Amino acid sequence: MVGELSEYGCDQPFFLARFTPGPGWESVRALFEAWAAFSGPDPDGVRFVALVKPLHDLELTLAPVDGRQPPLQLFKNCMLRIDGSEARLRY
Repeated sequence: MVGELSEYGCDQPFFLARFTPGPGWESVRALFEAWAAFSGPDPDGVRFVALVKPLHDLELTLAPVDGRQPPLQLFKNCMLRIDGSEARLRY
């Protein structure tokens, strides 16, 4: 488990959530931090793809924790951007 998301809002097309790291966070932290730091021009999208592809390849899945049913249900291969304790999710 990489961490937990607690949804608090929506900024279409993204769900906004608080992120709490889990036991698997350290193994993927550098990938998410690199994407969170991404800014500036990228006219052909090469930098974006180089940052997002390794995250997509993880095939992360949202799943309920401790038997709770999350409002977002279950999605696979989401686009999840984590920046500190804030997360933006697009499916």
